[in-house]
Amino acid sequence: MNKKLISSLLLGSVLLAGCNQQPSPSAATTPASALGTEPSVSKDDAVAIVNGTPISKASFKTLEDEITLRARGQKFPKEQLLEELIQRELLVQDAQKKKLQDTVEVKERLKMAERSLLSQADLQDYLKANPISDADIKAEYDKEVVKMSGTEYKASHILVKSEDEAKKLIAQLNKGGNFAELAKKNSLDPSNMQGGDLGWFAEGQMVEPFSKAVAGLEKGKYTQTPVQTQFGWHVILREDSRAQVPPPFEAIKEQLRPGLQQQKVQAMLENLRKTAKVEVLMSFEEPKTVAPPAEVVKPEPVADAPAKVEEAAASKPAEAEKK
Repeated sequence: MNKKLISSLLLGSVLLAGCNQQPSPSAATTPASALGTEPSVSKDDAVAIVNGTPISKASFKTLEDEITLRARGQKFPKEQLLEELIQRELLVQDAQKKKLQDTVEVKERLKMAERSLLSQADLQDYLKANPISDADIKAEYDKEVVKMSGTEYKASHILVKSEDEAKKLIAQLNKGGNFAELAKKNSLDPSNMQGGDLGWFAEGQMVEPFSKAVAGLEKGKYTQTPVQTQFGWHVILREDSRAQVPPPFEAIKEQLRPGLQQQKVQAMLENLRKTAKVEVLMSFEEPKTVAPPAEVVKPEPVADAPAKVEEAAASKPAEAEKK
């Protein structure tokens, strides 16, 4: 079993709250009354009473915090939130009349909900006791910035199916043809709408033959021989280049925190697993895979260049040639 997948599932809600100690987004999704643990609430501490059952101000606050987290700070009318709680209570009461809480399926789901909340609470407690410091984030930033050192290029290209087509286009360019117009008429890439313009990109963002060709060109020059990649044949125009400039630390500081939290929690889970006695009783049989017909097999895309800092920088073009 993929342990990193499991930790990601556990972290789904926890990292939203993180070290801010916000309520878990799952906290309000399972009404306390459905678990039979609704504490007595006085009328002064209630926001509504449904068939004699009060809904506490604390429940309203929990739902409000949950929605704010999920909506990334967007606020919703309080009357809508209250109506949501009332509807939940009506459904809970109706389910209890039907004795649904006594069915095997609901009991199992409630048990799973309880264990999910406890696991999230444990992770939040761990993050509270082991917070990510500014020094930790700065160290991660410095490590990622090293990966960004180098040159960025601005280029355009024309993508065609065959080498002969590419050679004919180069011949037209040598006779004074307009690169952008030829790209609009002939290129198979979505960038043809912009005259083949790929915008700015780092060398590592393109497949290797394309990257080498761009790096080997002078500013304002285009390739005199077609460049082949798994996507077809390219005629490439290097328009400009510049040194890569990373985004300021403060601008992406909080974007780096969740990744560091996940690393810390992953280490915690691995340590718990090492010290636990686990006996796996379930067997897993790998499904048999059938290779698709050769004519529909497409080349594997090249993996994206890893860089959390790059994700926070100015967005790059997403044409087919990019990894």
